[in-house]
Amino acid sequence: MNLPSLIAAGCVAAVLSATPVLAAEAPRPEAAKAEPADTDGGAKASAREVARATHHTVSVDGRTLPYTATAGTLTLRDDEGKAIASMFYVAYTADGGGRTRPVTFLYNGGPGSSAIWLHMASLAPVRVETASPRATGPAPYSLIPNASSLIDKSDLVFLDAIGTGYSRPLGDAKGKDFWGVDQDIDAFAKGIERYVTINNRWNAPKVIFGESYGTHRSAGLAFKLGEDGMQLNGVIILSSILNYGVRSPGFDRNLINLLPSYAATAWYHDRVANKPADLTAWLKEVRAYAEGPYAAALAKGDLLPDGERDAVAAKVAAWTGLSVDYVKDAKLRVELSHFRKELLRGQSRTLGRYDSRFLGIDADDVGESPEYDPSDTGMSGAVISTFHDYLANQLGYATDMPYRPNWGEIGRNWDWKHKNPTSGNAGQGGVSSDTALDLSAAMRRNPRLRLLSLNGYFDMATPFFGTEHDIAHMQLDPSLRGNVAFRYYPSGHMVYLNPEALKTMKADLAAWYDGLVK
Repeated sequence: MNLPSLIAAGCVAAVLSATPVLAAEAPRPEAAKAEPADTDGGAKASAREVARATHHTVSVDGRTLPYTATAGTLTLRDDEGKAIASMFYVAYTADGGGRTRPVTFLYNGGPGSSAIWLHMASLAPVRVETASPRATGPAPYSLIPNASSLIDKSDLVFLDAIGTGYSRPLGDAKGKDFWGVDQDIDAFAKGIERYVTINNRWNAPKVIFGESYGTHRSAGLAFKLGEDGMQLNGVIILSSILNYGVRSPGFDRNLINLLPSYAATAWYHDRVANKPADLTAWLKEVRAYAEGPYAAALAKGDLLPDGERDAVAAKVAAWTGLSVDYVKDAKLRVELSHFRKELLRGQSRTLGRYDSRFLGIDADDVGESPEYDPSDTGMSGAVISTFHDYLANQLGYATDMPYRPNWGEIGRNWDWKHKNPTSGNAGQGGVSSDTALDLSAAMRRNPRLRLLSLNGYFDMATPFFGTEHDIAHMQLDPSLRGNVAFRYYPSGHMVYLNPEALKTMKADLAAWYDGLVK
């Protein structure tokens, strides 16, 4: 997500022997003497690996589970053993779980986002309360025990991409050495392999869990890890984008992918005539229309007959809650930013991009696009502020480096070229990377690799119909298609911001993990 970086400062804190899950009344960890900093006038990362462990409990499904939280760094090295980056992580491991307990590696996307969102709001043993889908107010915030945590099924390791969070290049390495599709995949492979090595987890079942661009990373990472000799048990993709090529100018595929999400959003905001009671069943009809008559009409371009254009415009308007004239004026191609402004224009409200349940207010009603994304601004303050408080006061980790929830410099300098494992050809530049084919190759080489796709109906950043399309074009053998499962929730990009959806998602994950090792 595109959010400003905030700064956390202080001295390195001592390891705690015990800290409650909720530390609102707990004393702040005593500060220890800071380790020497590697500086050139400012705080920088060190090649020395750090691990700060604290001990907690959480109740999940009526069971009290003791666990250890470890905030630390992993040193990534090149083939000659030279330190090239320090990767920050926070790990949650069940006490007494053993070396063969499943371990899941989680990360967000961007490109340029830290793992703060998944870490603080989804499946960790604690989570921040938000007012979603309303905007969450200013501090104080509540960090609560997470009864929907995945810690009962797997150890959890949240990883920050290089250049985000507290993760930084080391020595002669530069940020751009890690800012690209393949460069990023290589860095995460090194980080995961390092964690597994120093924690003696090579024989544990392993899962990678990516959100947003993190799903693009995961698809390529599954292949890369397999080539390195680490066969994964599972890949979980939340709010996915596996193929960026469909978003290139001149292509209609992304408009087709968005139509069911537009319809779901119109349904949620009561902009659909004769609103159906069953959203799931209704969206099956929308999918069929999007893939059929709508896709066929767009494919004809300027050669589309007027009568057919009128018929399609009327149907699209009925699905999306827009006027027929507006759809016709848009040449049947309603861009996302325009839809977010137009649907509730008469109510002086705009829609969230990450989560269209969220509403924003612009300075006026005449613009073509919203001023901001209310599903971004409506929860970011709560997540970022709570993370800083939690890290310092419960996990006992502090540094003089700034924590970067997101760093725009990364996205602006991202290298989108990608070498596909089956074709052997690198991308030719531009937003063209498709890692769905990497994931397909990984599943062919590891026929027991399982894929779970989690989707929010009101996510317009990575529409669920696009995910279905990408996975349907992975060229999977029929014998492997049973390894793929889909789940859907009445929420947005960050499904877990809806507490009821989080409960359902956790139940789905628990059942999936139960079948992971056979």
